[in-house]
Amino acid sequence: MSLRKLGRATMAATMSLAMGFGLTACTRDFTVAYVYVTMAPKNGQGGGVAEYAADYSSGALVAVNGSPVQAGNNPIYVVAAPNGQFIYVLNHDDSTVQEFAVNMSDGSLSSKNTYKITGTFPTSAIVDQTGRFLYVTYTYQTGYSSTKPGPGGMSIFPINADNSLGTATDQKLGNNPVGVTTNNFNNLVYVVDQEASPNAAVLGFSRDPNSGALTPVPGTTIGPAVPNGPTVATGFPAGVIPSAISMEPRGHFVYVTDRATNQLIGYVVQGSGVLVPMVNSPFTTGLFPVDVIVDPRGLYLYTSNFNADTIGAFAINTATGAPSGAVGSGSVTVGTTPISLAIEPALGIYLYTANNLDGTVSGLKLDAHNGTLAAVQNSPFPAPGLPTSVVAVANGNHATQIVQP
Repeated sequence: MSLRKLGRATMAATMSLAMGFGLTACTRDFTVAYVYVTMAPKNGQGGGVAEYAADYSSGALVAVNGSPVQAGNNPIYVVAAPNGQFIYVLNHDDSTVQEFAVNMSDGSLSSKNTYKITGTFPTSAIVDQTGRFLYVTYTYQTGYSSTKPGPGGMSIFPINADNSLGTATDQKLGNNPVGVTTNNFNNLVYVVDQEASPNAAVLGFSRDPNSGALTPVPGTTIGPAVPNGPTVATGFPAGVIPSAISMEPRGHFVYVTDRATNQLIGYVVQGSGVLVPMVNSPFTTGLFPVDVIVDPRGLYLYTSNFNADTIGAFAINTATGAPSGAVGSGSVTVGTTPISLAIEPALGIYLYTANNLDGTVSGLKLDAHNGTLAAVQNSPFPAPGLPTSVVAVANGNHATQIVQP
């Protein structure tokens, strides 16, 4: 989740940090994962991508030597390749994707290439489960801008064997697409359009595994309402102002946060890709939910409640997909304005939040038996900027958590 999802109107230090934590830098053998946080400048300073090593036994973060690394103009979102060896950063104001290689010996990043998207102002991204395609949503198609608003779209980049990006193709979407999701077990992609086009909606697509091209599923339409007119998209109702989207790892369920109504909308995925609302959906969240994530086992769901400074915890009924708030107290307090969530994929037990306004990253330990969350040692951890998004990759010598269909 990125700052862009707050809408148009809203908009780690180095070794001394480790000393302040009372910790020493982790060696690779005791690092379970590396955590990367995109940041806007703070008081005109900082920005870029903060790099951290996550301790195997505690989940505590220590800044990687030399952190942060420079990115483009206003980095707002970050995703990782499935192999954990590369990350891709969206630079909002440059309308670019920046490719970084992960040094698996210490977690440091090296900038490799930068690519233009097929529209302007990227908002979110995801890499498909095979690691062959990167999908990047953006705010405006060619010919539209903040002074001439119009529909957005999605750039589809092929990923080469060396993790560089090929030439992007373009998929037209509706107004203000802010989130995209896919999963490990089917060729379905879902995008959430935030603004009326004519209504906020989830757009569903089947994905060609060879080309990455998208075809709308039944219930989704993309095209001009009149000849040569702007793109109009219709799909599955998504509340008032949807802010984020996530799919359960087996591909059975999709979840969307609605920041305007403080709700979580749940859908059951049909064989054709059609989304059917869950029984009793929508479900109540904390104030102003802006991100949602499902744990790697598909058992628990978490929302970042921006205006409550909390993370909401839910247990998922694996038969129906319905989330229950009966996980511990139902929420845990973190830093100020949590805007993005990530769960490290090695053990699948440490969750990290990018806290935008206080310039910190919170670490929480997830109890795999019941989904409850507890703060990790010395959390929250300082960031040298204003965090906008967070991602975690497994250290190479630790297995990645997966689920079976």
